[in-house]
Amino acid sequence: MSLGIAVKLAAGAVCATFALSACGGGAAPGSAAATASLTPTGLAESPSPVPPLDSTASLPALTPAPSPTGTGVPDFRHVYVIVMENKEYSSIVGSSSAPYLNSLIARYGLATQFYAETHPSEPNYIALTSGGLQGTSSDGAYDLTVPNLFDQIDASGRTWHVYAQGYPGKCFRGSVSDAVVDGPGAAGEYARKHNPAISYTTISGNPTRCANITGLAGFDPAAANFEFIVPNQINDMHSSSTEAGDTFLRTFVPEITSSPAFGNSVLFITWDEGATNLKGGGRVATIAVTPGMLPGSRQDAPTNHYSMLRTIELAWGLPLLGGAQTATALTFPW
Repeated sequence: MSLGIAVKLAAGAVCATFALSACGGGAAPGSAAATASLTPTGLAESPSPVPPLDSTASLPALTPAPSPTGTGVPDFRHVYVIVMENKEYSSIVGSSSAPYLNSLIARYGLATQFYAETHPSEPNYIALTSGGLQGTSSDGAYDLTVPNLFDQIDASGRTWHVYAQGYPGKCFRGSVSDAVVDGPGAAGEYARKHNPAISYTTISGNPTRCANITGLAGFDPAAANFEFIVPNQINDMHSSSTEAGDTFLRTFVPEITSSPAFGNSVLFITWDEGATNLKGGGRVATIAVTPGMLPGSRQDAPTNHYSMLRTIELAWGLPLLGGAQTATALTFPW
């Protein structure tokens, strides 16, 4: 597949409107008016008291990124995405089992109406990185020949890196690996279904490109413009508790937020799917962390994984893939 993807700024306003629908395939959602509501208020669902931010309390003063003309989304220097697993919004927001996550929510921004596309896990990762389900319907081993965000980033002259905790390396295409200790947190298994990059043949079939997928122990927040972080199945809450994932993030996230590389950058923490069938895949928490954000910022318009893809593409002037063309961008006072 050719990597010659034409880079261009998306036309139209950032907050293009759409209506989320239950996921029955890879089609983009329809269109309906939706406006982001940004309110620097408390948590949306009567949260527990929020503890101090601990290790991020000494976050250095950093300058927000400028916004490219016509997009409303900053031209971020780095975009970091951490995908957690299988927890509904109500299991995170306001939960006493997630004190660190709630401290981030209080200090930064939260999308309050963010929904996954479907069940089970893997199709949501494919949606986030390609703009559609691409025929995926299970946690299987897929070899997809479709345009994707990783190809777009390379074509734009930017760089990407996937840090998949426990990943064995060498273009490993197996479904799961043995539980190991790899960087912060508990020992756990790597699962291919949570690593979307290896499902695209332009990466899996190219040793040079799949060398951009490594374990987590060598994490470097300055290594690439786009860094996709895949915790193991214990640290991502898949085969463990909310508390286990919150503890992992308390240790790991400051490696990003305390780094000089975090200036003019953004971190998104989201979940692949929830525990219900709301809008197809359940309602999940999605947190945006960037220097200078108004504490307690909220986006109340319906959003989904296509919205995150759209936001990244708008920030870097990339063509909008599939469902990102009609999704509402994540809109905060960056």
